Amino acid sequence: MEQIVQADVAAFGTGRAEMANAMIEQSGLRARPDWIRGRAAGINPSGRYEPVSRHVFDDGWESLEELPPFRTEVQVERPRTIITRNTSPDISFDRSINPYRGCEHGCVYCFARPTHAFMGLSPGVDFEAKLFAKPDAARLLDKELSKDGYTPRTIAIGTNTDPYQPIEKQYRIMREILEVLEARGHPVGIVTKSALVARDIDILARMAERGLAKVALSITTLDRKLARTMEPRAATPTKRLKTVRQLSDAGIPTSVMVAPIIPGLNDQEIERILDSSLAAGAREAGYVVLRLPLEVAPIFKDWLLRHYPDRYRHVMSLIRSMRDGKDYDAEWGKRMKGAGPYAWQIGRRFEIAAKKLGLNTRRTPLRTDQFIAGKQSEQLMLL
Repeated sequence: MEQIVQADVAAFGTGRAEMANAMIEQSGLRARPDWIRGRAAGINPSGRYEPVSRHVFDDGWESLEELPPFRTEVQVERPRTIITRNTSPDISFDRSINPYRGCEHGCVYCFARPTHAFMGLSPGVDFEAKLFAKPDAARLLDKELSKDGYTPRTIAIGTNTDPYQPIEKQYRIMREILEVLEARGHPVGIVTKSALVARDIDILARMAERGLAKVALSITTLDRKLARTMEPRAATPTKRLKTVRQLSDAGIPTSVMVAPIIPGLNDQEIERILDSSLAAGAREAGYVVLRLPLEVAPIFKDWLLRHYPDRYRHVMSLIRSMRDGKDYDAEWGKRMKGAGPYAWQIGRRFEIAAKKLGLNTRRTPLRTDQFIAGKQSEQLMLL
């Protein structure tokens, strides 16, 4: 991966995008574009914990080789617990659920990509195509909620990988989780890029009426072409706005996340996204600046070189200006918003636009006083 960093900087120092692309090809990390069409990542480097690294190279016979169709693979994962805890001081929740590992949406900037290295897989193409489903999630959740001493607080879902990615149509894990949460009277906050969340409006509307649910749609851009290359299997911007309207009309508190904001690429859309979101029914909004931890940096750089080579130097310069000269700074308080003049400007633009539109004037708190403790079977025996 370091080869990519050195190659693109050296090449663009001379202003030659072609040279940078050629050097990345020579690094042996780039996957065949004719085979992985429809995926955002163009490279598939070995996970950082692997003892060996895989390198793809052209042996002169590639044109004669017929590869099998490239398809998404799903494996079943059987975890012992389903609620993940955190103590991060810069986020608003202390527990979350991830029904899936990996994400078929394939957002090239996804900060969850490095987690695939824990499975011995690549954070590149593997993250988008080799997925793990947790069909026991609802049962495990009910078991954990029934433990003595459990204290209810909002569970966040969708903060890592999207719970409504395409394979949810088949596995329906998220719907089963919502059924448990509704029965328990437990609050939930959902973040998604998918229009599939509208499938569960019946449950979410009932929960929202009791003050137990809210949903945030992530809208990165209103440019359909940019969205298609950057988030190839996520819902189009138009569908996401339509979903905001559906949720809002059903009485579900709905907000929009302008995330991630990529300087020099989509930051000029902040005001338009907020205006369109308000028109669709959103009443709250937030934002996150692009994060490039670990393997995400070379994957994003490779994508930027392939699709927007003329903007490469400008975009990366602005990113580094917000990260103390680095591709990423993981310091709490800075990792979400960045630092420096350009990060300050983004923050002020967002705040001014939100205030002008009347967004965030009132936050919708979720209730915890309806939680039903104990085992469900015990509750039923009393009836």
